[in-house]
Amino acid sequence: MADNDFKTVEYLKKGNERQRKCYDLLESIRIFEVLRAYAPVLTGTIPIEIDLPESDLDIICETHDFTEFREIVRWYYSNYDRFTDRLSDDRYVAVLFVDGQEIEIFAEAQPTEQQFAYRHMIIEHRMLQLFGEPFRREVIRLKREGYKTEPAFAVLLGLSGNPYQALLETEQYSDEDLLRMFKFPRK
Repeated sequence: MADNDFKTVEYLKKGNERQRKCYDLLESIRIFEVLRAYAPVLTGTIPIEIDLPESDLDIICETHDFTEFREIVRWYYSNYDRFTDRLSDDRYVAVLFVDGQEIEIFAEAQPTEQQFAYRHMIIEHRMLQLFGEPFRREVIRLKREGYKTEPAFAVLLGLSGNPYQALLETEQYSDEDLLRMFKFPRK
């Protein structure tokens, strides 16, 4: 797993088999083209290769006009299997299935790079790069046992408290600090 520019999905074309299939699927429904004005980014476990067979594709977007965003998503995607959506004051979420693959579209009124889903993925990718393949295998093992992604990282790193917040707090540290702080066997 190399360093990727996660702001585009082009890296998926050269990824593992699942990533290549996801790229083809996303291209087939033109979702990044349709949502281009909303800075879409694919986040979650598939981009960083810690996905399980049931993992979904999470696409985050930035919007300041939720009604318009919802209309666009509904126009292009409401005819897909099991489409549902919900709108609240500060976010919009739509879920649909394409060829059996679940896709979740999530929008907030802040830049995608500042959204928790993106930040968590970048932190997790960094930890995977630092601690290597044994760490990645342990994350996947915990996920198979029922852990969500962030709690799995927290368990392996010995983070206490809210795992989502604890993981975000690691952003501020250098690689050297992280390697000193966390005793997981390195690659």
